[in-house]
Amino acid sequence: MLLSVLAEAFVAVLPFALGARAAPTVTRRSAAATKITSTTVAAYRPYTYYAAAAYCGVKTTLAWDCGGNCNLSPNFTPTAAGGDGSGVQWWFTGYDSDLKSVIVSHQGTDPSKLLSVLTDLAVLQTKLNTSTFPGIGSNLWVHSGFLNAHRDTISLIKTAVMNATARFNTTKVTFVGHSLGAAIALIDAAYFRTNLPTYTIAVRTYGLPRVGNADWANWVDTQLPDQVRITNNEDPIPIVPGRFLGYNHPSGEVHAVTPLIGTQSWYSCPGQDNTSPHCSIGDTPNIFGSNILDHLGPYDGILMGLCWLNGKK
Repeated sequence: MLLSVLAEAFVAVLPFALGARAAPTVTRRSAAATKITSTTVAAYRPYTYYAAAAYCGVKTTLAWDCGGNCNLSPNFTPTAAGGDGSGVQWWFTGYDSDLKSVIVSHQGTDPSKLLSVLTDLAVLQTKLNTSTFPGIGSNLWVHSGFLNAHRDTISLIKTAVMNATARFNTTKVTFVGHSLGAAIALIDAAYFRTNLPTYTIAVRTYGLPRVGNADWANWVDTQLPDQVRITNNEDPIPIVPGRFLGYNHPSGEVHAVTPLIGTQSWYSCPGQDNTSPHCSIGDTPNIFGSNILDHLGPYDGILMGLCWLNGKK
């Protein structure tokens, strides 16, 4: 069943590649990627647990009983959760006393759930409304499906975050997610940055697709400097929607490379859409040379996409 679900996911990204051959070729010079230390990689691990745990559903996350990901995060206190795992992605909030941060985590795409896939395929861009995102700027456009998914939950999440920050006396909020959940997390972070500017915002995403246009990417670089997007091997999701459709990634990429023989190495990829062979778009220039299995991970040994992948039956 897992392979059939992943096959559906690969088919789902094909429309993003159509027309790419007709687009003009743009040569970009990118700064060299640099290998990061195992200590730095290990520092991302708590966020990886939280991103993976979002696939486990409301009851499981509220009970903090999701198998390995929960067991390895014993100092986390869940505070709220929602979604239905299909039309509305699961999400949860809570407080990590080690990180001293409220965590907001979103479930990613489940290709076996039709509405989730259709959200990813709603590729047309929508202009961000300055009444909803005060001071955001006049030319920031984002993926309409991702924006709609953000709208489905942001009111509840705003309330949950405000309650949690008051309860635990903190202003730090970290948004995490994988795949579609990564895109929702990034838009959530933009919402909080513009509506609740006294909060200290961090973003940690995994397998993030491109979310918006160049002005959006530049805004993220400026306004959300503590933003890290982790990509894995030849995963096709981070290279869609295509740049020929007017999409750009922000900076902050960290790319994991796993050789056929040996251990996984992680690289810091400076700039936007770095074309170094040690970065996502250099490693995987188009989806026809990609491997959809890499979307699941491993991210420092942790798999995402299904709750049971990390020990929850």
